[in-house]
Amino acid sequence: MARTIWKGALSFGLVNVPVGLYPATQDKAIHFNQLEEGTSDRIRYKKVNERTGKEVEAGKIVKGFDLGGGEYVILTDDELAAAEPERSRLVEITDFVDLDEIDPVFYRSTYYLAPEGEAAGKAYALLRQAMRESSKIAIGTLVMRNKEYPVAIRPDDEVLTLETMYFSDEIRSPSKELPDLPKSSELTEREIAMAQLLVESMESEWDPNRYHDTHREKVHALVEAKRNGDEIVVQSTERPEAKVVDLMDVLSASIESVKAGSKAAKRPKAVAERTAPKKSAPAKKAVSARKVARAKSPTSITSKTGSKAPSRRKAS
Repeated sequence: MARTIWKGALSFGLVNVPVGLYPATQDKAIHFNQLEEGTSDRIRYKKVNERTGKEVEAGKIVKGFDLGGGEYVILTDDELAAAEPERSRLVEITDFVDLDEIDPVFYRSTYYLAPEGEAAGKAYALLRQAMRESSKIAIGTLVMRNKEYPVAIRPDDEVLTLETMYFSDEIRSPSKELPDLPKSSELTEREIAMAQLLVESMESEWDPNRYHDTHREKVHALVEAKRNGDEIVVQSTERPEAKVVDLMDVLSASIESVKAGSKAAKRPKAVAERTAPKKSAPAKKAVSARKVARAKSPTSITSKTGSKAPSRRKAS
């Protein structure tokens, strides 16, 4: 069971719905501890005075706002507490807007809002259904962990989902940050038409299960192999130099490649069996393909005797 990270009420009009906030995602990034070589001793960090190099006790550390030029304004914890947003257990809905009006760059993190207590169930379901039928999402504010966030609340099939958001002045302007962005006026109608054709040829239904963290899978395989006593052989790979190519040629070749792949995937199995050669050529090609794949791979796993050892993966 997920644990609530915030409890309060969701308010719209004169209706208050007791709710709890739950994380909608989990971090599966791989983390390592730092150890001294040859030991299992953890490496720890200390807070030191950068001028003297001596460690400073936590009670003697104060907070200073950097004004530049080595000048700081020192603020106490009590002074900072006075500036903190007023603690509130209420998410007050102030507006309902269309989802496509919000640029995704504004979104921070995703949470689930769930009703707290049996009495909250009907009002919660009513708000969710009303928002679904009107195709609207709610906008409000949330104070969590001494920080205020604008939030967007949208209805899913089963739950209300809350997205913490950035304030408008926290969003960087691409035209100011990236002054060398190309202009659309530099493109020809033929180039645009070819690019649109490529996009159409690659259209598919969204399926999140098609995408995997291949780096995490490879690291888990490396960890398992090392744990089993296998030797990791690192092979250097050279990246090909970028070449100047004709954009239209590349677009045309891309479209043909997608079409060829689509036809191969749709070819009936019976036809594939009739057209496949009956000799041992497929097995040789498969072996050759595996050798090429190993040659391109940056790492390979071998046992201590030099023979290839299968890599094992842990369930992530």
